[in-house]
Amino acid sequence: MRIQLSDHFTYSKLLRFTLPSMIMMVFTSIYGVVDGVFVSNFVGKTPFAALNLIYPYLMILGAVGFMIGTGGSAVVSMTLGRGDKALANRYFSLMVYAAAIGGAVVSLLAMLALPWVAARLGAEGQMLEDCILYGRIILAFNPCFMLQNVFQSFFVTAEKPKLGLYVTVGAGLTNMVLDALLVGVFPLGLAGAALATGISQAVGALVPIFYFARKNDSILRLGPTGFYGAVLLKACGNGSSELLSNICSSMVSMLYNFQLMRLAGEDGVAAYGVIMYVSFIFAAISIGYAVGSAPVVGFHYGAENSGELKSLLGKSVRLTAGAGIAMAVLAAVLSAPLSKIFVSYDQELLEMTVRGFRVYAFSFLFVSFNIFASSFFTALGNGGVSALISALRTLVFQCVGVLILPILLELDGVWLAVVAAEAAACAVSVLALVINRKVYRY
Repeated sequence: MRIQLSDHFTYSKLLRFTLPSMIMMVFTSIYGVVDGVFVSNFVGKTPFAALNLIYPYLMILGAVGFMIGTGGSAVVSMTLGRGDKALANRYFSLMVYAAAIGGAVVSLLAMLALPWVAARLGAEGQMLEDCILYGRIILAFNPCFMLQNVFQSFFVTAEKPKLGLYVTVGAGLTNMVLDALLVGVFPLGLAGAALATGISQAVGALVPIFYFARKNDSILRLGPTGFYGAVLLKACGNGSSELLSNICSSMVSMLYNFQLMRLAGEDGVAAYGVIMYVSFIFAAISIGYAVGSAPVVGFHYGAENSGELKSLLGKSVRLTAGAGIAMAVLAAVLSAPLSKIFVSYDQELLEMTVRGFRVYAFSFLFVSFNIFASSFFTALGNGGVSALISALRTLVFQCVGVLILPILLELDGVWLAVVAAEAAACAVSVLALVINRKVYRY
């Protein structure tokens, strides 16, 4: 039986409903991970470091899709909760068209700025050339990446999380197969890795367009719409925390890379890249749960069902706490074998990566809860509180940590910065939930 947004959610039903989104986000995170594995092992350490250096810049641009998807799905979910399906579909169509048009414009501008950005990040010589090569190919497909991010949220709102999962798994498998062919078999090197990622992103964008543009058995369908400027602004405002979170994370990654280049050179950037790849997968589980549960929260808030809203919050807090403990333990235990997948060919680099990974693992105790708290306020239409949590967590606290702690602890201070930032953000998230409990009656 299909789970509907209007249902009462037990632990089992909540996990079954959000599981496709969690797996979907994991497969999305695999894009960069697979590229990293093949580039590091088949192309070399310098191209691998170049990929890691320019990757944060590319992620900032793709994050616009997360903003429109998460913010727009909150608007559409609340509209569905009020019983106006026709208007919800017009809003849905507007979000998709805005992402496609906006993505093309943003990508073109970003492509022109790419050489300047790569140079400002510290790339020079062969590393600069590699950054430009990889970045330009990825940016050519960036509108598809943005649309894929939009549809990840709307598949859940359409009560089709499993279909969203199948599409994302298909795109992820496409990336893996093409990486193996274009990097491992045919000598296309870094360009092959970029093409593999770009083509897989196109799969993740075009299949949902064909599905929603045709008659289907979901509650959403692409069709004619108008320009609802206020609604689009509201969606962007609601989703601004997700955009801000991604922008802040990418900017902080640039700062981390700068500090690591200063303290450990190219090896430091490569080690940080490995840790980030694995942390993307762990964080993707948390993001997937947040994406999967947000439409449910938005629906019941729109339907003024405070009892169900309170139940959803309580269950989510307990689930994210348990997930945080499990992920922290797993990250610490698996730090060595996971690092060997990327850098087993260089013993000194491997030892640096494993040490950094074991320190970084403590941050997972707080990540799941912090991501959910920010998403919870987005689903309630309170983009301000959501953005505040995201900004403090991913920008302010981390910048302070990565600037100060290395002065005291050198390289270990870089790895500890994110742990301190997530712990501080957890306190802010708890405070925000307590302060707003009477406003939203949860």
